[in-house]
Amino acid sequence: MTDFSHPNRRQILALSLAGATAGLAQAQTAKWPAKPIRIVVAFPPGGLTDTYARNFADFMASKWGVPVMVDNKPGAGSIIGIDAVAKSAPDGYTLLMTTSGTVWQNRVLYTKLPYNLDKDLVPVVHFPSGPLAVGVNEKVNARNIQEFIEFAKKNQVTMGSYAPGAYPHMVADQMNRRFGTNILTVHYRGEAPMWVDLASGQIQIAIGSYQAYSTVATRGVRPIGVTGSYRSPKLPEVPTLFEQGMEDRTVMLEGGLPMLAPAGTPEAVLRAINQAALEWANTERAQKLRDTFAIPNKPKNLTEMRREWESEVPVWIKLAVDLGLKLD
Repeated sequence: MTDFSHPNRRQILALSLAGATAGLAQAQTAKWPAKPIRIVVAFPPGGLTDTYARNFADFMASKWGVPVMVDNKPGAGSIIGIDAVAKSAPDGYTLLMTTSGTVWQNRVLYTKLPYNLDKDLVPVVHFPSGPLAVGVNEKVNARNIQEFIEFAKKNQVTMGSYAPGAYPHMVADQMNRRFGTNILTVHYRGEAPMWVDLASGQIQIAIGSYQAYSTVATRGVRPIGVTGSYRSPKLPEVPTLFEQGMEDRTVMLEGGLPMLAPAGTPEAVLRAINQAALEWANTERAQKLRDTFAIPNKPKNLTEMRREWESEVPVWIKLAVDLGLKLD
């Protein structure tokens, strides 16, 4: 152990340099943000992820008086957007908005990624996504999940997914393994085209946000369940998949929309962004957004979010490992 009780010249110089570095870091953090902030959304415009990002971006711009831009970079299972942020400077001016599966499970769903999800990104905010709607085309002879399972045992059906390895993909794969169904997953670049194809009968079942589902709810789509541990506030008459007898852990999990920053971003900046998210969550505009998407929960502070992240992420990763999915 180094003794600093009687520092020599070298130790004094080291302490001075350390103090100068710390002071510079504090000064840089203190004036943050001093230029435009970019939020990279790993999905196309129009879905839940994009809507949340744009709403929160407007709040941050108003709060801090700097432009906050949303940059949609969809494609390759969200790898393109994630990679852009993972390789950005850790200064708080480039943030990522994506779905939980793309940063939790992609680390095992893909053999090789251009970034390290354990080391290159850190969570800042986790926006809850609420129960997801499970809808079928009206021509499918099923009014609940058990009837759909029986239908899918006898017929080749297609399930829409908003990205490879996303939650619907996991559910379809698990149903095939557990119940012997014959479900083929079709991957879309976002929710909007997925629900349109469900309404037109191009696919037979889809899982996604309530808001996106509601755009086609009167155009030939029937709800047969919701995911998660509680019913959707907008579909109170529709039971959860768990209530209908599906006891797999998958249908009980609630993912979300994490906002992440490059690893090494100053802690003070991470806390400032998280605190802004908590303030935004209490605004009337945020409440209306949650009502539209049937999301009853608000994001949590950085400490609580990190605690949940550390306990839940391993569960999602193990699920992907157990199912044996590989996307490359």
